[in-house]
Amino acid sequence: MFIRIVKMSFHEENIPKFMENFNLIKEKIRNSPGNRYLELYQDKNNPCIFFTYSFWETEEDLENYRKSALFDDVWTFTKKLFNDKPEAWSVDKVVSLQ
Repeated sequence: MFIRIVKMSFHEENIPKFMENFNLIKEKIRNSPGNRYLELYQDKNNPCIFFTYSFWETEEDLENYRKSALFDDVWTFTKKLFNDKPEAWSVDKVVSLQ
């Protein structure tokens, strides 16, 4: 399993559109094959910046999602709202303390 972090920055006036759409599709993303966890974060100092944080079983699962009609719909809608280029990282958990 690995973690995918995606940073997205929106025009302030587009945040309600993004949130409305995210709330409509979040369960579909979470239920994509191989997805084990999904969270959305908003930056405390810059409310235009959001991060998705998701756990995926395999890189193939993430790639299958990225090639899906769901992702195409989500990304086609979302990228129109950006005010900066998105960034993404795939990372492995090294240490976790509870």
